[in-house]
Amino acid sequence: MDFPPNQGMDQNEVNEHVDDLLAEEEVVLFMKGNELMPQCGYSRRALGLIAQHREDVETVDVLESLDEYRAALERHSGWETIPQTFVDGEFVGGSDILVELDERGELAETLNAE
Repeated sequence: MDFPPNQGMDQNEVNEHVDDLLAEEEVVLFMKGNELMPQCGYSRRALGLIAQHREDVETVDVLESLDEYRAALERHSGWETIPQTFVDGEFVGGSDILVELDERGELAETLNAE
């Protein structure tokens, strides 16, 4: 079965979506792929680390509008790499930062899941 190509969202739609999520959700992971099928090792690792400490995390698959998500996220974090984790609207980091926080025993506290 052939499906029409996914058009994704334009920059304004992505900016608004990111802004809304950061305002409304406690923990947001912008990743390549989704919870059931991460599409890169870094996204898989970030999701796994967060899942050790929280069940309620909002995940966003950025692949349909990757360039637009990179631009929108850079406005909030200064980074354009994916994945990116935000807690209470504040940028925490990518998978490497989550690993460092986990190794120091600080990830649960950072995710407000003490």
